[in-house]
Amino acid sequence: MRLDIEGVSVEAAGARLVDDIRLTVDSGTVVGLVGPNGSGKSTLLRCVYRALRPVAGAVRLDGEDIARMPSRAAARLLAALPQESSAEFDFTVAEVVTMGRLPHKDRTAASDQRICADAMDRTGVGHLADRGFLALSGGERQRVLIARALAQQPRVLVLDEPTNHLDVAHQLDVLSLVRTSGLTVLTALHDLNLAAAHCDVLYVLAAGRIVASGPPRDVLRPDLLAEVFGVRAHPVRHPETGAVQLLFDRLSTTTP
Repeated sequence: MRLDIEGVSVEAAGARLVDDIRLTVDSGTVVGLVGPNGSGKSTLLRCVYRALRPVAGAVRLDGEDIARMPSRAAARLLAALPQESSAEFDFTVAEVVTMGRLPHKDRTAASDQRICADAMDRTGVGHLADRGFLALSGGERQRVLIARALAQQPRVLVLDEPTNHLDVAHQLDVLSLVRTSGLTVLTALHDLNLAAAHCDVLYVLAAGRIVASGPPRDVLRPDLLAEVFGVRAHPVRHPETGAVQLLFDRLSTTTP
């Protein structure tokens, strides 16, 4: 399923947070949003999963405006993992993951159990099924929420900083899972090396606008990173995958 963001703009308190964003995520590809804090990544993703209404533009799934879809129909097509998720009640892990099945009103208990068990196994949280969600570590909670999104069986997956709270091994596991899922994926990532290794296409945001886009090897240029992030980047090649990886220094500054 193809995802198109067409001229989306967002305003708040008289300020334009996102300005005329246009991007495409082709079916089955992984597209990453990168940019400094406050560049508009999370704001844009909230428009995609309908938590925020833009003042202009549209988000389309295979050409259909997602804002015009019934909520249940949209949820059967698109699942989201926001940057911060809160829980007021201490559900078990199994109960949290089962919530991903709510959009499927024709579901059966037996099929739900199989789907949820598979999602928990894929994210490595099956052994936590009977544990209370609030008693988990931040990394464990993050993997449970990813399992819930997978249990939803969407065709499009929207992830806002999915590697938050995860150790290095689980960061790689989760992004590898996303990469091989076959889903259409739009994700915001802070770690440029993870973005380079796991995304087909990157869009660089700064001050609510797209300033560059393309394959990671073309986008992650030292001159652009200096301008957008204020760092000096030293590109190297991963010895096994050949993916661009970056070493960073702060740009030198002059003290008056």
